[in-house]
Amino acid sequence: MSSVSKEDVLSVIESVKHPAINLSLIELGMLRNINIEDESVSAEFVFPFPNIPIKEMLFSSVRQPLENMGYSLEFTETLMTAEEVQRFLALETANWKG
Repeated sequence: MSSVSKEDVLSVIESVKHPAINLSLIELGMLRNINIEDESVSAEFVFPFPNIPIKEMLFSSVRQPLENMGYSLEFTETLMTAEEVQRFLALETANWKG
């Protein structure tokens, strides 16, 4: 068992920012249902639209720091509801880094 706490792992996940929006994936509603079990993290990526061009980059941005801590990442993908998309777009507009 690693000496990394679940809080440490969660903190790392919470710090992962969207590359073009000045918010974390969690703040944007793009990452949820995070479960930490032994050395494995499972999560759900939630996308506003299908075929997001930076999808692999987003997966890697979460996977890489976890692997550096000795954790593996398993994930599922789903699409946002209409309400979630509206919220995402409002946050994107307000926090766009350009």
